[in-house]
Amino acid sequence: MRRSNRAAEAGTAGGRCGRLPCPRGDAGSASLEFLTAGMLLLVPIVYLVILVSTVQAAALATEGAARQAARVVVQAPSMEAGRAAAARALELALADHGVEAESRIAVTCSPEPADCLARRNWVTVRIDARVPLPLVPPLLDLRVPLAVPIEASATQQVSRFRGSP
Repeated sequence: MRRSNRAAEAGTAGGRCGRLPCPRGDAGSASLEFLTAGMLLLVPIVYLVILVSTVQAAALATEGAARQAARVVVQAPSMEAGRAAAARALELALADHGVEAESRIAVTCSPEPADCLARRNWVTVRIDARVPLPLVPPLLDLRVPLAVPIEASATQQVSRFRGSP
């Protein structure tokens, strides 16, 4: 009995590893596994955060631009001046949010489309923007879209006192 206790203490027969020799090659591999798994998980999560923040900034910019553009159109002296002011409002809103996107603006009127700035008419401004994916070079010839489409619209009524002294 005394002999088996010495063997157990020595770690050979009946010890932690049994009758097989204990492996000693795992020293330091946990840190390597942690770094590898951490990088494989961290890089996509960081990219996802950057992507979501870019799209959110563009959504806020287009929404604010549509609202401001509708306001400046209904207060403009003419439709040409209103369209120019709406384009400036769009450029300013996108620049304020740091968004570089292709954008298009459309102004529609109801119930009288021929005279948009008539009293009590409704003016609707619609903005369509395409925000490029961050950190993706445009030179890649992928068969997937490299931009996120964003649209916003706002409607304002022309004042019933328009043109009154």
